Amino acid sequence: MKLQLQIKMNEALFLRNPESSELGKNILKHSIQLIDRTGFELFTFKKLAEEIGTTEAGIYRYFENKHKLLVYLTAWYWGWLEFQIIFQTNNIKDPIIKLKKVIKLLAQAVKDDEQTSHINEHSLHKIIISEGSKAYLTKHVGEDNKQQFFKPYKDLCAAVGQIVSECNPTYKYPKSLASTIIEMAHFQNFFMHHLPSLTDFGKEKKESEIISFLNDLVFSSIKKV
Repeated sequence: MKLQLQIKMNEALFLRNPESSELGKNILKHSIQLIDRTGFELFTFKKLAEEIGTTEAGIYRYFENKHKLLVYLTAWYWGWLEFQIIFQTNNIKDPIIKLKKVIKLLAQAVKDDEQTSHINEHSLHKIIISEGSKAYLTKHVGEDNKQQFFKPYKDLCAAVGQIVSECNPTYKYPKSLASTIIEMAHFQNFFMHHLPSLTDFGKEKKESEIISFLNDLVFSSIKKV
């Protein structure tokens, strides 16, 4: 039996809950498609409105600006990923096996989740890799943080950090290592495809190489294999 997927979103991110209407769900669905296709810099609400067949004013009723839409999408993804980690490691008792499973989940390609017909997780994962850091690398990150926009990301890091601590309770940097694993999984994927000289993964571009690298990095750090 599958666990019911429920992701609670910060209400400060939207003016009207996009999950509450077909237009709202279409905004999420088509914004993912459009950002994946054109990149966040070229993404506009005008283009999104044309894609959906609605007006810009209709989109602005849901989101104040495109930055908040991006933060919404990244926060949704982090919440979804934490759910996947909890669900897929629930019956694993050995913390080392559990941590290796988490590393694999972070580094491997994401398949679309049939439970969320208006969110394509495969495309959203690609956006996280190429655009996700733009959600918090801003001048107003402090104010956004006060509004708890990044809580889903912090919760994910805390969950991974807890597993690190289970592997080695004396390790002093579980949260730092957790955020490093998450970011490195995405940066190395991006580098592998776009700046390959920054990696050691060669021309084959295999995710398994990133997984091997992260396992080596993590377990060398916590010194408990």
